[in-house]
Amino acid sequence: MFRSEDFLDLKEFAFPELFDGVENVWDALKRLPEFIQEHFKPGRLGATVGDPYIGEQVAIGRGTVVEHGAMIKGPAIIGENCQIRSSAYIRENVIVGNDCVLGNASEFKNAVLFNGVQVPHFSYVGDSILGYKAHLGAGVILSNVKSTKGNVTVRYGHDIDTGLRKFGAVIGDGSDIGCNCVLNPGSIVGRNSILYPNVLWRGVCPADSIIKLRQQHESSVRRR
Repeated sequence: MFRSEDFLDLKEFAFPELFDGVENVWDALKRLPEFIQEHFKPGRLGATVGDPYIGEQVAIGRGTVVEHGAMIKGPAIIGENCQIRSSAYIRENVIVGNDCVLGNASEFKNAVLFNGVQVPHFSYVGDSILGYKAHLGAGVILSNVKSTKGNVTVRYGHDIDTGLRKFGAVIGDGSDIGCNCVLNPGSIVGRNSILYPNVLWRGVCPADSIIKLRQQHESSVRRR
């Protein structure tokens, strides 16, 4: 029902086999830790600025720059020509494609980022998949755990059990999530969609959609 190829251009990812045989796109997250262990090849071919922390199980491609104050715990595989900016926090089991930006005070855990993804400021990306050239505005949170017990579900007419206790979102190729949006666990955003800033989203956003948030403002004269 939620096929990987309906959301993701697998040619824009170095490890398309991660998605081989999965029934739903989020099922790739279940195999991610083991997959990284099987495909990890040591090598730090990029450059550092200052003194970032880079763990032993971290591979970094050519042209990638890791700035002072960044922490990459690993296991992690990071592609070529990426920017890992100061105060980025990359935890366990993360694959980053080529030409990506992982920015200031942004945290990544058990996540897959396709080529060209940009997460430049103050975001949380946990247990999520971001497609080719997806962009998260400043302060976007991909929430990955329910407040109540049980697996995360995807709301699509009825609740679909993902089989995952932790699952944030799937963001399709070319989608843009506006500043300070919060996506509830189990959110699915189709290709080339836009969420306006401050949207609180749950469920499935179809491809080529614009989700608008309209606020009513009241203006009055300030008394002195």
